[in-house]
Amino acid sequence: MDAIPGPCDGFRYGPRTALLVIDVQNDFADPSGSLSVPGGDDVVVIANTEIANAWNAGAVVMYSQDWHPPETPHFAAQGGPWPVHCVRGSWGAQLHPDLVVHGEVVRKGTGGEDGYSAFTMRHPTTGAARPTHLEAVLKARGINAVMIVGLATDYCVVETGLDAIGAGLGVTVHTAGVRAVDVHPGDGGSALQRLATAGANIL
Repeated sequence: MDAIPGPCDGFRYGPRTALLVIDVQNDFADPSGSLSVPGGDDVVVIANTEIANAWNAGAVVMYSQDWHPPETPHFAAQGGPWPVHCVRGSWGAQLHPDLVVHGEVVRKGTGGEDGYSAFTMRHPTTGAARPTHLEAVLKARGINAVMIVGLATDYCVVETGLDAIGAGLGVTVHTAGVRAVDVHPGDGGSALQRLATAGANIL
């Protein structure tokens, strides 16, 4: 099947491309979520459009999902930076109910690690890292370029994008389909600049 254009110039979906939908979960995307990202629910419509475009072109679609244990050094109660969020099996950890789920889901943070990147989990106190199975799946399918949408720009999106570049993949970030936490004003813009400097295409 021939590749067809996505909604932005500069990226064409096809059988050797993948769409990565990052952490579009209730705790991030729903306004009542425990770590709600401003405007996070707006990402769902964009993600669904991209999912349809990708599938129509024969591209791979994969999703990431924070899936934390109830207690982890990632959470403030155990000394980490974040409120409790995306605890495995909880409402907050579920993918947003309006999100079209038509592909494989990669769960991260499952052993108490920081789950920022969809490619790599890192223990927040020891620094020990281990991969998710995302890179292996993409390599097995011959993927050479990815489009990224999801949450949040300044954490999981930027870390996923940088790891994808490190894995030798072409990376495009659809800015209409991401939103930032912006703990510090401008964090989202700085994250996009980091990705651009590393070689990502920011659309």
